Amino acid sequence: MVEVVAALIWDKDKFLICQRPKNKARALLWEFVGGKVEQGETKEQALIRECKEELNIALGVGDVFMEVVHEYPDITVQLTLFNATIAEGVPQKLEHNDIKWITPAEIPNYNFCPADEEILLELQRKN
Repeated sequence: MVEVVAALIWDKDKFLICQRPKNKARALLWEFVGGKVEQGETKEQALIRECKEELNIALGVGDVFMEVVHEYPDITVQLTLFNATIAEGVPQKLEHNDIKWITPAEIPNYNFCPADEEILLELQRKN
């Protein structure tokens, strides 16, 4: 099982989503920013590093919003989604095909990675 972290970043009533690049697994599906936890890193350290690499932002990491285990045909991930804030910078598309701010009501307009589906249902339920 691969440990993965992601950030739920809000700006008023909208949250940040990122579209995966064409050349990666689950190409062009939408997801929360984040990535794999490397050897020797805490989940929070991994999330801060990933957000710097992928969006060039400094992140403030809050509490855990939700944890999900999902089995893809090629990989099983344990995903921890943290509430987070942008401490510094404006998100830039360094790795993703696109980035957007959306409301929970707009979730059905986007094709997300299957691992995120439970999280998205919870976001829609809470808002």
